[in-house]
Amino acid sequence: MPPKDDDMSETDGFDDVTEADIRAVFDEQSYVADDDIVTTVLLALRLGRPLLIEGEPGAGKTELAKVLAGGFDADLVRLQCYEGLAAENALYEWNYTKQLLAVQAGESGVATGSTSDSHDESVFSEPFLLERPLLQALRGEGRRVLLVDEVDRADEAFEALLLEVLSDFQVSVPELGTIAASTPPVVVVTSNRTRPLSDALKRRCLYLHVSPPSFEKEREILARKVPELYDAVAAELCGIVGRLREEPLRKPPGAAETIDWARAVATLRENGGPDSLSRAEIRRTLGAVLKEVEDVERVDDELLDSLVEAARAAREAAES
Repeated sequence: MPPKDDDMSETDGFDDVTEADIRAVFDEQSYVADDDIVTTVLLALRLGRPLLIEGEPGAGKTELAKVLAGGFDADLVRLQCYEGLAAENALYEWNYTKQLLAVQAGESGVATGSTSDSHDESVFSEPFLLERPLLQALRGEGRRVLLVDEVDRADEAFEALLLEVLSDFQVSVPELGTIAASTPPVVVVTSNRTRPLSDALKRRCLYLHVSPPSFEKEREILARKVPELYDAVAAELCGIVGRLREEPLRKPPGAAETIDWARAVATLRENGGPDSLSRAEIRRTLGAVLKEVEDVERVDDELLDSLVEAARAAREAAES
């Protein structure tokens, strides 16, 4: 894969990345990806476009950004979105405490905000600037991956700010002027689709929807992430999770929950334990895969019988 180069220009960051490089990164980072994921990631890197990933929680959206950062030896800058996220939390703000101390000590020009006749600095200069994730990603050196996680949790005002930053990869700080990225970061924006995103943001990005994995893909994920678990037991877990996804749950399990469950089962079993999952074992480990009390309570005796049946069918399919 292309090595990290701190002196690279705007055009040579990822313009030589190939599909083979992407697949090698995914393989190295134990990330199971379909062809459409590989292709979309390749295009995002080669074209320098932000990647917007939507899907259910636990589908691997955030993990994809981490995989790219780790695989390409890039710095990961993460902005976790939430309701009420403001510009000063996402972009930059001034260190008011430090400014106040500087003014009180007479270390800056109070009247004009400019330097005095001594070596004092303005309180609106670099030493007083607090960089937040968006500005950190713009000003960083070398390869960076900016992860804007769960953008749908923030409001439309933040979305407009993000779009402005992504349009030219620069931002204006009134006291300092325009700050532009010497090398634009790789940008991954994730959404759980709790609200519609603006058409403007969608147009700016390449789009990828991550669906729940198929039975075979989920087995491969467990083989890579939890290799200590016996393969037939992993197949049983995948069969059960597939059956649970057919239920009208408040929070259907994603691949992340399947991995958690597999690790829990492996922890409770000596050397992975090849024996079939028992009814009691399924019941007492449900907290690793179902995270809402209503969903746990939904697993009554009838549904539990159905889960046991799904596990047996999955094991037979894996061993055939």
